[in-house]
Amino acid sequence: MSASIVLYDPTAPRAKPPEKIEIARPVLESLAGKVVGFIDNAKPNFNHLADDIGDLLMQKYGVKQVIKRRKRAASVPAPEAVYKEYVEQVDLVITGSGD
Repeated sequence: MSASIVLYDPTAPRAKPPEKIEIARPVLESLAGKVVGFIDNAKPNFNHLADDIGDLLMQKYGVKQVIKRRKRAASVPAPEAVYKEYVEQVDLVITGSGD
């Protein structure tokens, strides 16, 4: 008795890239005077990395302020309030992972 196996190819053809990409905000020419936000995904050590990068951005690149918010867990989105706060106050957002 012979058995058969059905194989499916999960790959899809590549989509054609858009001809024009709209940028919601202009590209930052400089970090001087800007506010940088960090979204900590709650993995070990990201908070330490964010602290060090924040200090470096302020000292070396003139960032005015760093705002850090921590998610409850890596597998869940940040609270909606964090996104609203960042839209109103932040010029650049850095999200990350630790370990």
